[in-house]
Amino acid sequence: MSSDQGTTAGVDIEKIGGIDATSVEFTPGVTVLAGRNATNRTSFLRSLMAALGSERVSLKGDADQGSVSLDLGGESYTRTLTRTDGGVAFAGDPYLDDPQLADLFAFLLESNPARRAVVRDDDLRELILRPVDVDAIEARISQFQAEKRSIDDQLSELSEAERELGSLEEEHARVTNRLETAEADLEEARESLTTVQRSDSEGTGSDRLDSLRETQSQLEDVTYDLETEEESVSSLEAEREELEAELEELSTVDEDELDDLAGEIERVRGRKRELEEIVSQLQTVIQFNERITDEGVTDLLGEEEREGTRTEADGGSVTDQLLADQSNEVTCWTCGSEVGTEEIESTVSRLQELRQEKVERRNELDRELEELKARRKEHAATRDERTELERSLETTKTELADRTDRIDELESRREELLEEVEELESAVETDEEDEELLTAQKEVTQLELERDRLTRQRDALEDDIEKFESRLEEREQLEARREEINAELEELRTRIERVEREAIEAFNEHMETVVELLDYRNLARIWLEYRYPEGSDDASFELHVTRQTDDGTTYEDSVEHLSESEREVTGLVLALAGYLVHDVHEEMPFLLLDSLEAIDSGRIARLVEYLEEYASYIVVALLPEDASALDDGHQRIEEI
Repeated sequence: MSSDQGTTAGVDIEKIGGIDATSVEFTPGVTVLAGRNATNRTSFLRSLMAALGSERVSLKGDADQGSVSLDLGGESYTRTLTRTDGGVAFAGDPYLDDPQLADLFAFLLESNPARRAVVRDDDLRELILRPVDVDAIEARISQFQAEKRSIDDQLSELSEAERELGSLEEEHARVTNRLETAEADLEEARESLTTVQRSDSEGTGSDRLDSLRETQSQLEDVTYDLETEEESVSSLEAEREELEAELEELSTVDEDELDDLAGEIERVRGRKRELEEIVSQLQTVIQFNERITDEGVTDLLGEEEREGTRTEADGGSVTDQLLADQSNEVTCWTCGSEVGTEEIESTVSRLQELRQEKVERRNELDRELEELKARRKEHAATRDERTELERSLETTKTELADRTDRIDELESRREELLEEVEELESAVETDEEDEELLTAQKEVTQLELERDRLTRQRDALEDDIEKFESRLEEREQLEARREEINAELEELRTRIERVEREAIEAFNEHMETVVELLDYRNLARIWLEYRYPEGSDDASFELHVTRQTDDGTTYEDSVEHLSESEREVTGLVLALAGYLVHDVHEEMPFLLLDSLEAIDSGRIARLVEYLEEYASYIVVALLPEDASALDDGHQRIEEI
């Protein structure tokens, strides 16, 4: 229940509905607006709705501007209404920013959508789920599914990386063992070389061998660089071929086509805006006509006009007498003639059909707009991808050319070093005294080269192992995120069904209580059934009625056979179920009730007592004879 419970509320109204100006204070609990028809009770309720955030309210007929303010819990909430060419513009700072839930399930006037849904036998599932943004839930599901697929791909890659890491570690162990052996052999060869060098008294052979060894070392470095460049060239050539293949497969994007798509998108957006304006205007007209049939024409008259209709003989209202004689007729607000309420209802029905047609066309334009935007996005992505591929291809070709030139240089240098090595080896081999020294030196040189090669191989393996180990550290985090996503997906997938089932459970629970409370003798039970129609993917809420005869026999009856009173009670309880299921009580401390004439006074009293536990404030408009049945402790307001 709202934190505002226990706070006296005050409301000031000017030029709203049939009200010229009034100020009212009411206390927490039940407030009864007692009076005859055309005493501004409905206008007061709608004014209160406006302060709370609703737009289901109209200006006084002779006013261009009106206002309402609500003082509650030390805060002031205001709303101003200004007449414009297109209808009525709303401004101010109301209690709620988004009144949808309250309009559906807390403001229970006769035109309340939940009450009308039962009266008209509308789709109850659509009504109860209207506050649930199903599209947003499905979009969120798609996002989570995409993220999960990405994580699954990463985990799959990590599993492959783990297997590859095992192979790398085995290779590292083998290379390390070979390196240790090569280093031991090199140490032994160096000792042998040292021994031979000591026997070379002049040291000339040693000098020549030093030159040979230095040249061979240079040759090895050049050879290594050459092999590295050749591997890079091979990789670059493969990359170039791949880029060229991707470019060949990628379609060419015409910039003119992108411009055409942009123009078409703007055209559809313009048409959509036009339809939205038409839908808004139709809704305003529909609501105004519904309000006429709900309140009657006298509730739209000014205060002076109503005062002028009183007679001196009986102190009563001529308007009341007219309404008694012509309760089914009101004054048309467009032509001024008397028309039957059924004619207005028929017109409203046709307007609602027209509005639905416009809404469906707007939805078609929404889909068309999304398709056009998707095409434009796809074309732009293709264009950007082609640009990026062309840039990458050009970079690859440039690098390939640079590395090819580098290979030519290295090959030339390698030829020069090979010639130098051959000359030095020939010089050493011509001196028999140097032959033993040459042999020892060659062995050392070969072992040094082997050691260097194995060292580079080991270091490269260690770098690769470190990279794989770093990647594998992400696995635990990815797996944890995957579990979170699974939980989120499960929650999202079941949210709609959970709301559906909770709504039905709440409705059935309260309906059972109210049917028992109101004691309709031949009405044993009214309940909703949750089921999936054959061939449909969406659940439906089917309303069922069970009746009981005087001898105790029960049978299921058609919903169409419910009396007006039974339908009104069913609609009220449906709205209350929505009030609880959607936790409206957490943001809206008010329940507003009107047009309860179809229910007898005793039952109204019991119903109000039942509702009292769910809201801080219940404001109910009743005829005097109905109001008399309620507890005398409730606050009563007889003049507005």
